[in-house]
Amino acid sequence: MHKYEHRKIEEKWQKHWLDNKLFKTKNDRFHEKYYVLDMFPYPSASGLHVGHIEGYTATDIMSRLKRMQGFNVLHPMGWDAYGLPSEQYALATGKDPKSFTYQNISNFKRQIIEMGKGVDWDKELATTDPEYFKWTQWIFKRLYEKGLAVLKDVEVNWCEGLGTVLANDEIEIINGQMVSERGHYPVIKKPMRQWVLRITEYADRLLDDLALVDWPENLKEMQRNWIGKSSGAVIEFEVASTDYKFEIFTTRPDTIYGVTYCVLSPEHPLVEKIVTKDEEKDVLKYIEQTKMKSDLDRIADKTKTGVFTGAFAKHPLTNQLIPIWIGDYVLPQYGMGAVMAVPAHDDRDYDFAMQYGLNIIEVIKGGSEGAYTGDGIHHHSGIIDGLYNDEAIEKITKHLEDRKKGYKHHTYKLRDWVFSRQRYWGEPFPVIYDEDGQIHLVPDDELPLELPYLEFIKPSGTGESPLANAHDWLYVDINGKKGRRDTNTMPQLAGSSWYYIGYILKSNLGYIPLDSKEAKAVLDQFLPVDLYVGGTEHAVGHLLYARFWHKFFYDLGFVSSKEPFMKLVNQGMILGADHSKMSKSKGNSVSPDDFIQSHGADALRLFEMFMGPLEAEKPWSNEGLDGAKRFLDRVWRMFDFEITQQPVESLQTVYHQTVKKVTEDYEKLAFNTAISQMMIFVNEVYKTKVIGAAQARGFLKLLNPIAPHLTEEINETVLKHHEDLVYSEWPTYDESFLIETEVEVAIQVNGKLRGRLQVKKDMVEEDLKKLALEHENVIKHVEGLTIVKVIVIPNKIVNIVVR
Repeated sequence: MHKYEHRKIEEKWQKHWLDNKLFKTKNDRFHEKYYVLDMFPYPSASGLHVGHIEGYTATDIMSRLKRMQGFNVLHPMGWDAYGLPSEQYALATGKDPKSFTYQNISNFKRQIIEMGKGVDWDKELATTDPEYFKWTQWIFKRLYEKGLAVLKDVEVNWCEGLGTVLANDEIEIINGQMVSERGHYPVIKKPMRQWVLRITEYADRLLDDLALVDWPENLKEMQRNWIGKSSGAVIEFEVASTDYKFEIFTTRPDTIYGVTYCVLSPEHPLVEKIVTKDEEKDVLKYIEQTKMKSDLDRIADKTKTGVFTGAFAKHPLTNQLIPIWIGDYVLPQYGMGAVMAVPAHDDRDYDFAMQYGLNIIEVIKGGSEGAYTGDGIHHHSGIIDGLYNDEAIEKITKHLEDRKKGYKHHTYKLRDWVFSRQRYWGEPFPVIYDEDGQIHLVPDDELPLELPYLEFIKPSGTGESPLANAHDWLYVDINGKKGRRDTNTMPQLAGSSWYYIGYILKSNLGYIPLDSKEAKAVLDQFLPVDLYVGGTEHAVGHLLYARFWHKFFYDLGFVSSKEPFMKLVNQGMILGADHSKMSKSKGNSVSPDDFIQSHGADALRLFEMFMGPLEAEKPWSNEGLDGAKRFLDRVWRMFDFEITQQPVESLQTVYHQTVKKVTEDYEKLAFNTAISQMMIFVNEVYKTKVIGAAQARGFLKLLNPIAPHLTEEINETVLKHHEDLVYSEWPTYDESFLIETEVEVAIQVNGKLRGRLQVKKDMVEEDLKKLALEHENVIKHVEGLTIVKVIVIPNKIVNIVVR
């Protein structure tokens, strides 16, 4: 047989697959569909890394398996191509983000083809393609029409020194103050009018429908915690000697008789209205200091700080006067931006009260040092005296409702999705504002609204995006009035919230309109996604937002499934050889290109699948890759052995065991153990030096999803099969061969291994003893000694005790 030249063979089969579009999704309603999806990559300048290859190989194995099992497989690929890194690179180099983004895409595509991934390239899309983001803009218009996209004053991170708004990851905290990562200029919180998507309208459905999906439990828990549903009551407090009122949300209305002060967030709209002259200077200074802190710092600060406003609230049930403070540990967006403080039964309130010498009143018997937060009997609590927590909460809530001082309520940690970015490189909003501030939507037939070309993308200096400099694009005529487009663009997560649908709608002729009957039919055929593989870093970003948009599409009748992704698997990170996260700065990152040249794509795929369970973290090892290449060389040489028309009898059991185990392991995504079983099979063939033609082709089919190039080459050149493995039928096993008729029995003399016997299973003990004692190596070791006894463990060991 000719030499295994991996590069030549891999290039041959990759060309064959592309030229013949062998992975094209069929317009076939007679076969069950299987939709397998990768989290599409951001096409960075550095290209694919070995972590990408891991997830992409896993999905490719499943798509190849399912195709051979007779499914109509959809396995697409695309590019998450908008976003901040491109804009930053454009700013640093003066290059146009569009040109280098598409250069990066062509490099990524080359690498994916060279790794042997079987993709339907007719479905390829990029979020930056005008014909794709036309529909992203169209979806935004529908969200606006349904009241789910609204303009709000939202706090942003404003950097005067750079003249721009910064994302959280562009900010550092130095000495407790926010500064820009670039240049260390001061950063403050500042309200700015922005588009917000009301994901909170879907909070309960996003929680409840997690029960419908097969996702890792830790990922579901991350979403539950992010949505953060809390049940309790809203209670109204009046500001003494004024007409002002404010509401607080609490999960513990039963502790209301223990309230000794209230704390408003520094941003609360009432603060500047109720502050007294004596306290005004301190309060305003504290508000300014708060603007320079990040939310995370405000929550995490061990030492709680605050300032007294000089104003008092009336206790809603006793009318006692309660001091009103402001404190930066209360965030404006959580609850109602205000808390009723019960220092005897809340740790944060206790710390604050101790710091500022405020009253502490116990209303639940706990008898502990500090705040008691557990269950207990209420006292000093009016109508709920003598009750435990749950009963007390129910009774006091009803009492507050009867007196019109409060009501039962649920609140969520989940915030509405701030959808505006002060950036150039994103989808423009399809809206125009007229002179009166009225909003006009760009008509559907004028979409896509494309970005204007800018010679150099520099900040506008006003806090708006660089689009504020594109005057010819910015100002338009709208019904005889002057109009101005929105200078913000959509976030990177816009395009990734529906791309799995975009793939289904994409054809050679463009996109099937999302609201058409044709779209409904094809979306019903392929949705939901059967298997989605990607990293956990998207747990509360992309995965939450895609679920939200999907539920919106469900409400509009575009899709029939309540959830987009039925099964989700998080692949584990591939670490550097030093067991730390790969990065260029550490010099431990690994590019797949070199290894595809030196070892081949099949070896790289095999090695990454053999490193350990798909979900586990695994360190890179060049030696392991060498081992993978040696195994494939061994498979190649195995086909130099005699190939008979009839199955080799002695291989039948291990062959059928291998078909069974590999099939079951692939279905469980347990690729490492499937490979181990195939190695066992190869070892057995090397013992017999002969293999049946059907056994040989069956084995090639089992290995094909992992090592597609090598197996197709052997199938064609050695077995002379005209049918490609990729469209062959997956092998099946015969149960009758799984029952082993022979076993290997070890023979020991005084506990030391002296020989092995291949015998019939469940052999009579006397016959087994006789064979053991007749073994020539045993005769040598018992010569001249007395046999004291012979211990037999059926089907396993014969131990001869001598002295």
